[in-house]
Amino acid sequence: MFWRYVVCFVLPSLAAQVPLGLSLDGKPSLELGTSTTTQAYNSLDSDDSLDLSSWRLDEPPPANETGHFVFETVNSLLQHWPNTRYRNGHTMVPGVIPKGTLLYHGAVNNTIPTVPEWTATDPEHSILFCNGSPDTGCWHLTLAATRPLKIIYFDGTSAANTLIGTLDTQDIIAWGELRPDWRFKEDQRLADLCKWGAEYAVDGYVRMEMDFEVMLCDFTAGLEVVSWSHLASIVEPVSAVPRIPNFIMLRLFEVMHAGSWHNRYPGDTRITLDLTGIVSLYDTTLAPSLVGSRDGQERCDHDMKAISSADIKAVRRSVSRILERDQGVPSGIDWKTLFRVIVERYSERFELIDYLLDSENDSIVDPALQVHVQLRVMLTPYIFHSTVPPSASHDLSNSWATPVFKACGTAHTSSILSYISSLNSSERLLLHAVQMTSREICRVVTKMWVSGVLAGLDVYLPRDSTPDAEQMARLMSSWRQELGALMTWLDWSVWVKCRPACGPEVNVLILCAAYTHLTPSLGNVLPSFLAHQRAKGSAATPSSLSWTI
Repeated sequence: MFWRYVVCFVLPSLAAQVPLGLSLDGKPSLELGTSTTTQAYNSLDSDDSLDLSSWRLDEPPPANETGHFVFETVNSLLQHWPNTRYRNGHTMVPGVIPKGTLLYHGAVNNTIPTVPEWTATDPEHSILFCNGSPDTGCWHLTLAATRPLKIIYFDGTSAANTLIGTLDTQDIIAWGELRPDWRFKEDQRLADLCKWGAEYAVDGYVRMEMDFEVMLCDFTAGLEVVSWSHLASIVEPVSAVPRIPNFIMLRLFEVMHAGSWHNRYPGDTRITLDLTGIVSLYDTTLAPSLVGSRDGQERCDHDMKAISSADIKAVRRSVSRILERDQGVPSGIDWKTLFRVIVERYSERFELIDYLLDSENDSIVDPALQVHVQLRVMLTPYIFHSTVPPSASHDLSNSWATPVFKACGTAHTSSILSYISSLNSSERLLLHAVQMTSREICRVVTKMWVSGVLAGLDVYLPRDSTPDAEQMARLMSSWRQELGALMTWLDWSVWVKCRPACGPEVNVLILCAAYTHLTPSLGNVLPSFLAHQRAKGSAATPSSLSWTI
């Protein structure tokens, strides 16, 4: 039985660096703020436990805020699906490949490489490079790590040789400048990366294309040969009667199939990343020259073209300092879990509310009540006994709900502030990402809940008036806009999926532009199809094109 491969052509990005006070077409939205400053709402190390003035429900994030980009980056590390959506990586993370991990290398002969070379984390990938005719066969090397291998991971589709920015972070480290004209100089890139990393005992570099790969600097350092197998060639004999249509395509898609095993959280678990050493070009204090270039841009269009030479030097220094420090977790905070807790807490609830807001019902009051129940459930841990709206609607800022907003927005980070002095610069970046993301989630959820309370939907906080159908229609419309703007701003890849889910014989792929050369017809179809999808504005729901191999 052959797999049916479905390529989902998804508009690569929902997030854009625009103030939430404007819709994407520049028209005023329900949000009131249009701040363009890069200053955060609150200082990371401030203690504003008694100050509620900075927690306003009508104050959206600054236009140039990047905390949500860092948040989704961290939540997506080593996952194939989101890193295909956002192929231009902005992040470098140190890590290790644990002892005993297997790596694979396909070759023409049985000579172990004596220069830096490529290995795969899955044999389906390396087999593709097991070159040899049906008469000679090919050679396939399996290695095992004899100690933890020190690596640097480049996020995004960082093994794609494109002009759009997929190699930028590697160029910065290897050459100290962007060299898109050298995109095919892979041997030179790897040699120079290894030369740069030798001072810090870096064993290799992890990248992603159709699957994950490890570029090793020395095949004899911390590795042992498990097997060096002389395999039958994967090339069909010329005289054979073809039994498998599109044989080469089958092999290519088997590589993609193996990559799809790591589509979602937790991703490829054979690489252990140290988030306390993360370096991101979304850090506006590290690379301020990139801030302006992202204005109004969708995230898939973010690149490094505008980076200054001073910022390049700062990035290289930051990565060097991270690699020079002693290994270990400075603060002991499990950042990976913290990020995951927030995603798990809200992602499915937002999907449910989005479904309820779009559901058809004879009575518009019923879905409004259902949505309000979900909003209250999310805020229940933060609704105090003293939380009561005023009897008259003179408080336009709804300051009575500010304590709810603040308690929700700081629930996962307030305890960390007590020992912020122990956090290094990478951890402060992580903390800022959690703070900004939590704050905006809780601002919008609280604001939606408040409007439901004032409309008389909350049985615990009853109002004198009874909501009518026209009022409920306006409320549902405003909720759709508010939740839609929030989900667009967050842009979590967990929401990008086929609805309904595909069956077991269907493999869903997000096709990176780097792979449109797989077939001429696909290369011709993709640009026009994406243009059609952009014109339709159908980013949220993937469309698909399928064929059977």
